[in-house]
Amino acid sequence: MTNNFLTTIRSLKLIEGCKAAQIYAFSSAGGASTSGSGDGAGKPLPPPQPRSLSVRSASVCYPHAPSTSGAFVADSPLPCGLPVAAALEPALDACLRPVDHVKALAASFRRMSSAEAEGDDLCDVFLEQHALFHALGDARLLRRALRAARVHATDPHRRVVLAAWIRYERREDEFDPMPPPLAPCTPTTPLLECPRAAVFAGESPGVDPICPCRRPPPPPPTPPSSRFRRNTSSIDQMVEDDGDVETNDLWFVIGEEEVACERSCIAALSKPLNTLLYGGFAEAQRDRIDFTRDGITPCGMRAVSAYSRHGRLDDFSTDTILELLAFSNKFCCEGLKSACDNKLATMVSGVEDALSLVDLGLEEAAHLLVAACLQAFLRELPKSLSNPDVARLLCSPDGRERLDIAGNASFALYYFLSSVAMEEDIRSNTTVMLLERLCESAERPWQKQLALHQFGCVMLERGEFKDAQGWFEDAIAEGHMYSLAGVARSKFKRGHKYSAYKMMNSIMEDYEPAGWMYQERSLYCVGKEKMADLHIATELDPTLTFPYKYRAVVFLEEDMVESAVAEISKVLGFKLVTDCLELRAWFYLALEEYEAAVRDIRAILTLDPSYMMFHGKVHGEQLIEILRGYVQQWDMADCWMQLYDRWSEVDDIGSLAVVQQMLTREPGNSSLRFRQSLLLLRHAAMRSLRFARNCSAHEHERLVYEGWILYDTGHRDEALAKAEQSIKIQRSFEAFFLKAYALGDSSLDTESSLSVVQLLEHANSCASDNLRKGQAYNNMGSIYVDCDLLDEAAECYNIALNIKHTRAHQGLARVHYLKNRKKAAYGEMSELIKVAKDSASAYEKRSEYGERDEARGDLNMATLLDPTRTYPYRYRAAVLMDESKEDEAIGELSQAIAFRADLQLLHLRAAFFDSMGDNANTLRDCEAALCLDPTHGDTLELYRKASTKAEPQS
Repeated sequence: MTNNFLTTIRSLKLIEGCKAAQIYAFSSAGGASTSGSGDGAGKPLPPPQPRSLSVRSASVCYPHAPSTSGAFVADSPLPCGLPVAAALEPALDACLRPVDHVKALAASFRRMSSAEAEGDDLCDVFLEQHALFHALGDARLLRRALRAARVHATDPHRRVVLAAWIRYERREDEFDPMPPPLAPCTPTTPLLECPRAAVFAGESPGVDPICPCRRPPPPPPTPPSSRFRRNTSSIDQMVEDDGDVETNDLWFVIGEEEVACERSCIAALSKPLNTLLYGGFAEAQRDRIDFTRDGITPCGMRAVSAYSRHGRLDDFSTDTILELLAFSNKFCCEGLKSACDNKLATMVSGVEDALSLVDLGLEEAAHLLVAACLQAFLRELPKSLSNPDVARLLCSPDGRERLDIAGNASFALYYFLSSVAMEEDIRSNTTVMLLERLCESAERPWQKQLALHQFGCVMLERGEFKDAQGWFEDAIAEGHMYSLAGVARSKFKRGHKYSAYKMMNSIMEDYEPAGWMYQERSLYCVGKEKMADLHIATELDPTLTFPYKYRAVVFLEEDMVESAVAEISKVLGFKLVTDCLELRAWFYLALEEYEAAVRDIRAILTLDPSYMMFHGKVHGEQLIEILRGYVQQWDMADCWMQLYDRWSEVDDIGSLAVVQQMLTREPGNSSLRFRQSLLLLRHAAMRSLRFARNCSAHEHERLVYEGWILYDTGHRDEALAKAEQSIKIQRSFEAFFLKAYALGDSSLDTESSLSVVQLLEHANSCASDNLRKGQAYNNMGSIYVDCDLLDEAAECYNIALNIKHTRAHQGLARVHYLKNRKKAAYGEMSELIKVAKDSASAYEKRSEYGERDEARGDLNMATLLDPTRTYPYRYRAAVLMDESKEDEAIGELSQAIAFRADLQLLHLRAAFFDSMGDNANTLRDCEAALCLDPTHGDTLELYRKASTKAEPQS
């Protein structure tokens, strides 16, 4: 059988394309996402909440990752070869990465506080925070920083850029078909994204909380007198209506036509015109002035006359307004120019309009018009960059210069554009040109560091190693020490391995060693020294995936395939990324465990449907088809049974694989798409929800899925309205569940909480499967616990367990504990651990019910399974502090903070420093924590206390 399988793959003729070593793409820090069961692994433990509803059964975040497989040996048992450890290489982070991120966050907070106190522009401060947060890998912090920058943007240009950026980051949330980029806002469009508020001054959300698109139109202005009344849209008739003999005391002669005007009105347009008509010039004594050679048509001059009388441009054509704009620039008519600029900006409705108007706007320095055109280009990214006219303006040096003259070039603009270009194609010429513009726009130290380092990363990826080294060295000169890794990598690529090794040694001597330093140095040494560096790298930063991958491939090369699977499974237990899943799938193929291999391939396709395996040569679906004869085939009934078992075993990867297989049979099944979203977080979950909504055949289902999208994007009231609309059409489990969840997501009194229970009972009375009904009973139990109705809660949890909703063990353990049955609670969590053997959250939760030694053992196991969970570090540090082992307690927290700058960890360490009398470190940790969350009450109180102590010293 194996020989037949190998023959089938060999027939694809992929071997030749798979021999070369893989060059790794640079991935953003956002890829450092975590996974876990119900309570969200890798996240700080939240303060007690009045409600504990679980709509998502076991949430896992799956970031996009490129196919990274190293080089291949053509003579290996697999026709495309097996990964070679020597060819594996970690990615460099193409973002700001301070050597001491706590110190950098604290400094950023101080800059923010200083800017607030002095009334300075805060937009740049929040953009710097956005750049810093990339290395932390928390998408919520990135979104918050962008929103804060948008709120504090004081000019139309930066409002346009940041509003477009926020919309670009949120593009996965939109329904299909998406509304036009510049369409008026819908009731659920975030106010900070409003295209009109971004362009026009005085309509920023920071000033006006009402979206301009939803504001009622202003009443028509009342004419100042009867002789200024306008009864027609024709300029000629307007002038005739207004042209009484007494008021027309001046005529402009243009060719053979005369245009009647009022001298005082024309003179009031600008100082030059006032001087011309009332000063010492000969024209001041004439009632007819020749304007034939002044570049304006009779129609345009009549428009000038009309504007001088009425001060409005409502009915003029685009060509006429462009004439007025040119006239206003020639004669310095600021009011007229502003009115034309405003009017033309409102006429931009898309890229085509923008292309036809942007050159004129640039020539006439019409700032708002150029901003509106720029907004049209930015809201069509990345597609608009493929338009040569748009690319010429945004990417070329001449285009940047022209934009700068019009007040529409900035570091923020090129920061956004280069981020999009790097995401699309890091090696492209467009990316290089935008980074050149980014370097030209950089003024502050952090901006120069970011631009130069990113340029180095792009050059390295393009294989231009000498240039890359130069850019990295320039970044180091600006103070970005992480770029030393880029210099070392560039030297290594150029054949200077020992020089690269010495460089990494030098930075480890000068700074506190970090995981990335040991990881980088490991590339430049061999044997035991290499493995020792990788071991230390994992100890210092267990979130780095390269050490796991390298060790796994080494095991494979030593013919220890089971050990290779175990090693790569360690990282997959808390950080599911496609390249690690692909590596494990290969290991299973080498072991001829085809069922397990297909499971991982299906999970990969869930995360990235276009993923190409075998060094980018075979699509995952194609490989599954090849393996079809070697795995058991299930019909839909079998799949449902398998999904039921995987879900009950808290097996997220297995559940994803089963759902993916079901969707290949029924791609239009919206219910399956929805279940797929329950296993995912943010990006991938939103994609699945949109698919569910778009392929739903029934209106009541579509409303439910729209409701979940709205709820997940912060529109709770709108989500509740969708649920109620769905129930009116047809009572369904999902509609009642959504309504219960939306209502339960707030502090409720007992009566209101029981009404949520009633909604969940209504849900369970509707048709559904036990997977969802078990979840409803589990949520009912949580509400009863909040209401102190423990017997009712226990009954709900037992019903959920009877239909194999395994996570109900956790709720039942809580009931036992509240009834002072601590041993029974511990036993209940032990039952969960038997089923979900590798669940870090289960061990963490069981630690609450065991004695101190048992708790330590459980928390150590939780850290082993998922080192990104912060509660075990905080617990161990608190125990050490109780035992007066202050240095050890600080060390325990510092170990976690070194790779995860978590708010709770920083606050606790600040409190420890405060109790030890170390005021300087207390202030530093408080400032870093407040940079992550400026509203955190406990940290604010501690910071005020520490600041008060510091004042007498200063």
